[in-house]
Amino acid sequence: MTELPPMDVAGRLPRLRASLAGAGADALLVTRLVNIRYLTGFTGSAGLLLVQPDDLVFVTDGRYRDQAADQLAAAGVDADIGVGLTAGRQREILAAAAAAAAAVGRLGLEALAVTWAQQREFASTWFPSAELVATEGLVEALRKEKDAGELARIAAAASIADDALASVLPQIVGGATERDVAIELDFAMRRGGASGPSFETIVAAGPNGAKPHARPSARPIGRGELVVLDFGAVVDGYCSDMTRTVCVGEPADPTAARMVEVVARSQAAGVAAVRAGARAKEVDDACRTIIAEAGWGDAFLHGTGHGVGLEIHEAPRVAASSADSLAVGHVVTVEPGVYLPEHGGVRIEDTLVVTEDGCRRLTNAPKDLVLQ
Repeated sequence: MTELPPMDVAGRLPRLRASLAGAGADALLVTRLVNIRYLTGFTGSAGLLLVQPDDLVFVTDGRYRDQAADQLAAAGVDADIGVGLTAGRQREILAAAAAAAAAVGRLGLEALAVTWAQQREFASTWFPSAELVATEGLVEALRKEKDAGELARIAAAASIADDALASVLPQIVGGATERDVAIELDFAMRRGGASGPSFETIVAAGPNGAKPHARPSARPIGRGELVVLDFGAVVDGYCSDMTRTVCVGEPADPTAARMVEVVARSQAAGVAAVRAGARAKEVDDACRTIIAEAGWGDAFLHGTGHGVGLEIHEAPRVAASSADSLAVGHVVTVEPGVYLPEHGGVRIEDTLVVTEDGCRRLTNAPKDLVLQ
């Protein structure tokens, strides 16, 4: 794997600060670890980040004293770092955050990441003098648009997944079980440089393929049946996502062969609809229309896609109910599917980066159906 370009982590904080006033907050307490990583480069499992207009305070516990200092410095993030004395002591972390926020009037909370019990404790114990303000998606909105360093990491993860599939396909022909193939895919991605899979790898053959999120079983993969492979890799925290549907020999069922043809056309139409300024709903419509015209509208059981980055599912959503619009630098999947228990399942998916005049594929594994 080639050396990855740097990311402008420090440049994200001014953009977040510019959004605070519009959210009705004087400061933001960032509690989601994935958002803390995005804003600081910190990869540990415990921490809080207090973002104020002219100050940044990060608090963690003693396990991460040196790691926090090293990672924030490497990211170019200037923050006051507070460290509790005992590993895992959330109360010590909160006490340090409360002291730093003592003068804050309106303190924003990440509403989708704070439980009711936590909010009550924040109000009564830790931030009693502040007005607590519910905010939604302030950091997530920034995360939609990937910089060059982020795109390089997602592309590297996608390339590793492409190579892993190529190395494992011969085992499918050899009659391996679903579980065997999933294990080999995970191992091949790690061997290729990934830190791990970006989600639990799906290998689903025959009737199991009709379950969109089937878990690999001990069922051997038979000739003539469809096999859905949905998997991705993680590189430096960033995910990829890809699905291919294959068959050992020609499909034994003519309906299965038609399912593949329809889903392939649907996916191509969705990819063609991805461009800057397009509404995410339009991409979903492009895929769904073709499948509905084939008579299988009710067998397309999920949305067309989702954003990909530090999380395998993040904004923007590509679905009929989505209000999102696409912009340059967004990374999304297009993954229509048809699922018929008596014939199996078909899903075809690519991870794409949105460009001004269309999109660029980051997953490039062949879509050949028949394995010999």
